[in-house]
Amino acid sequence: MADQAQAKAEQGAALAVSIPQTIDLRKRPRIGESIIQTVLFICGFISIFTTIGIVYVLFQESLSFFADPAVTLFEFFTGTVWQPRIGEFGILPLLNATLVISSIAMLVAVPLGLGMAIYLSEYASERARAILKPVIELLAGIPTVVYGYFALTFVTPILRGIFGNDVVSVYNMLSAGMVVGVLITPIIATLSEDALSAVPGSLRQASFGLGSTRWETAIKVVVPAALSGIFAGGIVAMSRAVGETMVVALAAGASPNLTWNPFEPAETMTGHIARISGGDLSYGSIDYRSIFAIGLVLFFITLALNIASRRIVRRFREVYD
Repeated sequence: MADQAQAKAEQGAALAVSIPQTIDLRKRPRIGESIIQTVLFICGFISIFTTIGIVYVLFQESLSFFADPAVTLFEFFTGTVWQPRIGEFGILPLLNATLVISSIAMLVAVPLGLGMAIYLSEYASERARAILKPVIELLAGIPTVVYGYFALTFVTPILRGIFGNDVVSVYNMLSAGMVVGVLITPIIATLSEDALSAVPGSLRQASFGLGSTRWETAIKVVVPAALSGIFAGGIVAMSRAVGETMVVALAAGASPNLTWNPFEPAETMTGHIARISGGDLSYGSIDYRSIFAIGLVLFFITLALNIASRRIVRRFREVYD
């Protein structure tokens, strides 16, 4: 027994000698990974710094605008006439035209974009999807000035031929809204298709197993499961429609007009900024500062849409194991 105990003691001593007493668990430096991390940090910093700079300029110039004795905050948000040259600064005509055109655009884009997304996700073969999806996304790459002239020279004559020249003006909100809707359709189609494709295939198979058709599965199972992504895509598209400039500047008209009639001309906030900023504006004049006040309103509209998007995504998000 003594010999066995001594042998075990010797084996334990030999094993202790063979195992290092200290283990270095420090992370080894990787130069490539450090460079990538630094570059990503710089990109994020530049994005945040640029956003802060834009907001600072908007607030600074807007405060100077509202500090002018000729402008009051109440008149700015409730006035129905926008004519800076005569001292009228009611933003309602510009805001109304922006919302009307954006609403028309969403009425066009949501059915088209969602229909494209459902087809690509549930019906199209891999080959058809590989061909059609880049073609749809190509619409987003067409210059917006081309869309503007398309609305003015193609869509408007068709509308005037249908409803009459005395009803539809040469410049009108309906034509601009329809073409903006075509412009933002790829955004809804792409984001919605990604959301639909992310739904687990087990849900589809379970629906098919219960006897549902492909259409019933798509509408009653897949679309509700991907609702958060679809809503998010719609709000992103709405933000794009609100900020569109060239289409509305060319096709909607250049006269601030408070009207709900889509056949009449009206000027949006972005269209007004594009029009007067291209003229002879003296730096620091009230006309010049009014551009930044309009831009600040656009910023808050976009911010509100982004906040709504995040809340909707959290509200309708589906988590799958």
